[in-house]
Amino acid sequence: MVRPDDVRQYIAAGLACDHVEVAGDGHHFEAVIVSPAFRGKNRVQQHQLVYRALGERMREEIHALSMQTYTPEDWAARA
Repeated sequence: MVRPDDVRQYIAAGLACDHVEVAGDGHHFEAVIVSPAFRGKNRVQQHQLVYRALGERMREEIHALSMQTYTPEDWAARA
C-alpha cells in the first residue's frame, strides 16, 4: 500500500518543489504543492506537471489525487 510520504517523495523527485504536504488513506490522497515550475501556468497545466512527475504511479498505485497547487508567491501571500 502506498503511504502519503511515498506520494510526497514521488512528487518531490519529479518536480522542483518548495513545499509538499500529502495526506491520504493509501488509495485516495490530498496534496498541497508549492513549486516555482507553476509560475505562468494555469491550474490545469500545474496539475499536469504533477501528474507527469507521478507518471505511471497514477494508473497503478494512486487511485485518486486531489491537489492544491501554488507558486511560491501565491503560497507566501496566503500567510
